[in-house]
Parts: sequence; structure tokens; C-alpha cells
Amino acid sequence: MSAFRAGPRDRLAYLLTLSRPRFWLYLAGPVLVGGVYAADSPADLLAPVTVALFAYFLVPANVYLYGVNDVFDREIDAENPKKSGREARYRGQRAVPVAVVACGLLGIALLALVPRIAWPWIGLFLVLGAAYSAPPLRLKTTPFLDSVSNGLYITPGVAAYAAVAGSLPPVLAIVGGWLWAMGMHTFSAVPDIEPDRRAGIETTATVLGEDRTYAYCGVCWLAAALAFGAIDLRLGAVMAVYPLLVAGVALSAVAVDRAYWWFPAINTVVGAALTMGGLWGVLYG
Repeated sequence: MSAFRAGPRDRLAYLLTLSRPRFWLYLAGPVLVGGVYAADSPADLLAPVTVALFAYFLVPANVYLYGVNDVFDREIDAENPKKSGREARYRGQRAVPVAVVACGLLGIALLALVPRIAWPWIGLFLVLGAAYSAPPLRLKTTPFLDSVSNGLYITPGVAAYAAVAGSLPPVLAIVGGWLWAMGMHTFSAVPDIEPDRRAGIETTATVLGEDRTYAYCGVCWLAAALAFGAIDLRLGAVMAVYPLLVAGVALSAVAVDRAYWWFPAINTVVGAALTMGGLWGVLYG
């Protein structure tokens, strides 16, 4: 029986699984980092706009992003073993598109709470979040554009910084964050290489193959570390963990589908380090 015929509690549980709880901080974490580095005082971190951005990008934005993905990937996901375990497999439940539209509209409503300088970044998230999976663009099936479009993961952080500071963060921070997201997306596509090939889907990872994909991720992450290091050497040192990690995975016997699940924890630790560094500046800078 479908989860959407079993009652409201089961529907909610299904939507939460669909939203990938392990990855919630991939969108909400940048809000914390952006807000902290834009803040002049602790009060800025508890301002209504900051709280609203964090709340939206913690859950509703993930329902929107992954819901669009699952609706338009239904046939592809039939071949994907990840959908049989830690992720939900969409089977045509009508309430999923309804939830996706509702969460998209909630993102549009968020524009009423943030200054105009943050609008383009929320809009960019909503547009890329749909265009990545939905026709006619379906960027996820266009090698290299699938990677570049995943800069959408840093748009919440830019929006939060802009909302708190009233100005955009340094260009190098945006570039570095975008490159980090490109590397993270492409690394996450490595376990899907064979299922995607069987489904006839071309991605950056399927075109490059596993070994060259590791190299691509390493270049993206090294460039990201250099960009952040140009702002502050301590930021660059923190971000340098990623090229080292991908080199370790590539040169070791660790299966990538196992290493893939380490990254939510790794990203949380790195995000916490960046956030604590920003908080130190707010409190004692």
C-alpha cells in the first residue's frame, strides 16, 4: 500500500525521507555560515529574516529540490539501489507534486521577508532546483552543466549574507563555494555511474568515468580551497580537506558507495568549523 494511502503520519514520514534528512544541512548549513560572516552582533543571528531563511532551507527547500528530482527521475530510479535503502522511491503518489508546489510557493513567499539584494539568490535556487531535474532543460542529463548547476547549494548562504549585511559576500567566496558544490555534486554521482549508464543517462561522471571524475572533483575542490585561502588562509586550510579526501578515496580500496555516506558528517564538521570561526569574529572580533 502506498504511504500516501496510509494516513497523514505516514505521508509526513515519506516526505521527510524523500527530503534526504542526511543532506538537510547542505542547504541550511550555508545559511548559518553566510549569516555568521555577515553579522555585526549576535542579535543579527536571531533576526526574523535569518531564522526564516534557516527554517525554509532546512526542510521545505529540501522537499522542493528532491521532490522535483524524484518525480522526474521515477524511471531512472527504478535501477538505482540507493532508493531501496536510505532514500525513498517515488511511485507516483499524487501528494508529492502537491508538496513540491507548496514548498516552491513558500520559497516565493520568503521574498517578502528578505531585502531585495537577496531576491536573485532565492530565485536562482528555485529556478536551478527545478531546471536540474525537470524538462525542458533537465540539466542533470547534460554533462558538465549538471555539475555547474549545482552551485545552487550555495545560494542560500549568499542570500543569508545579503539579507543580514545588506551587501553581497566577497566574489571569491561565491566562486569558492560554487566550485565546492560542483565537486560535491560530481563526487556524489560516482555511485550512480552504472545505474545511470544502464538507464541511458549521460552525466559528468558517466562521461569521465570513475578515475577521471575523482580528478575533476579534486581540481574543483583544490580551486575552491585556493579561492577561500585568498580571502583568509584559515578558510583555505579548512577547505583543503576536500582535495585530500578525494585523493584518499581514489588511491585506497574504500568503495565509493561507502565513502559517499561519510560526506554528510564531513560537511557538517567543516561547516561547524567555518561557523565557529565566524562566531568568534562576531563575539571577539
